[in-house]
Amino acid sequence: MFVRRNVTSLAPALLAMVLTTTGCAGEDDTKSVSGGPSPSATPHGYVEGATESAEQQSRLLLNDPGSGETRVLDLISGKVHTTSRRAGVTELTTDGRFGYFHGPDRTHVLDSGAWMVDHGDHVHYYRAKIQDAGELPGGAGTGIRSDTGVTVVTDPDGDADVYTRAELEKGAIGTPVELPGSYAGAVVPYAEHLIALAREGDGPAKVAVLDRAGRRIASPEARCEDPGGDAVTRRGVVLGCADGALLVREDDGAFTAEKIPYGEDVPKAERAMEFRHRAGSTTLTAPAGESAVWVLDVTRRAWTRVETGPVVAANTAGEGSPLVVLETDGALHGYDIAGRKETAVTPPLLKPLLKNATSGTAAPVIEVDRSRAYLNDPSGKRVYEIDYNDNLRVARTFDLDVRPSLMVETGR
Repeated sequence: MFVRRNVTSLAPALLAMVLTTTGCAGEDDTKSVSGGPSPSATPHGYVEGATESAEQQSRLLLNDPGSGETRVLDLISGKVHTTSRRAGVTELTTDGRFGYFHGPDRTHVLDSGAWMVDHGDHVHYYRAKIQDAGELPGGAGTGIRSDTGVTVVTDPDGDADVYTRAELEKGAIGTPVELPGSYAGAVVPYAEHLIALAREGDGPAKVAVLDRAGRRIASPEARCEDPGGDAVTRRGVVLGCADGALLVREDDGAFTAEKIPYGEDVPKAERAMEFRHRAGSTTLTAPAGESAVWVLDVTRRAWTRVETGPVVAANTAGEGSPLVVLETDGALHGYDIAGRKETAVTPPLLKPLLKNATSGTAAPVIEVDRSRAYLNDPSGKRVYEIDYNDNLRVARTFDLDVRPSLMVETGR
């Protein structure tokens, strides 16, 4: 693999170092790289078998469904790691640490060895060895959502199982707890509980708050017709519905559900059905039909529709950052969200694409973190690193020996 570099910024490392230093002031941050903590004290943030770092330890998981070749690209070192082949993967998802390779019947779990722990006022970044963690039941159409305590697997029929996160971290699947009932959409861990849309006959699904054993502990007065995507933000869990979104929040042990309406009648083909955003951000994106993108500002409880060219993929880092859109011309386009105007465009980075017609393979995606965006180019066997704050400048190009048709970023 070859890496072509333009300019590499130290800003992400410095920012992370400031956050870690100021957030943990007065705490013992002594780390052990080769062994455990000293017998006299366990360092704050210590994780057995992992090394803590001052900067985000981002890695890209890459898969070519045709050949089954799978790679892990370390964005800190630029090195590429080869892992076991996984052919027939239909979808690749992540919870920030684990990669979930959805096959026809089973989902393989790969520990990327890079993750972040968010304590609210500060964060910890970790790196460890890459390892397989086994297989989960359910393949295509299975929803997998996690937090630091549990991983919930919801199958296409709405049945859900809860797995202990600690077992996955040890490289084992473990025995799940089966949730009672049936759910419309993925069950989402949040605030030490589970947020679900419980099915009630033929009517709209109703928001339900469950404990980790599946017992219903709250039922906010909110219903969701034709559920779509979901996302966890610092403001709460966002659930896509026919008339907009529901924001489910926890405050001092009490759960509420608030509607964020579109403010207009939106045809089904133009509703937000799958959200993408930077992990931790309160700004979500979703396609709004063929040639527009929805941006949901969760803090302001406001939708913005940005008219673009034909959309293949979209994402944004959040407030103050541009909306980054891959259009069918193969170029990245940057848009000012508030002004709804195009502000930057790259030369074509990919071959021209047909929306929803990518030769039977998954469409490219845009992954976004605190300082960079990443775009996979399957036909060119490369990944582009984009500085979205510098007119979409191509900062690095990673040339690969496989077609990276599927891509997710971990370590965020």
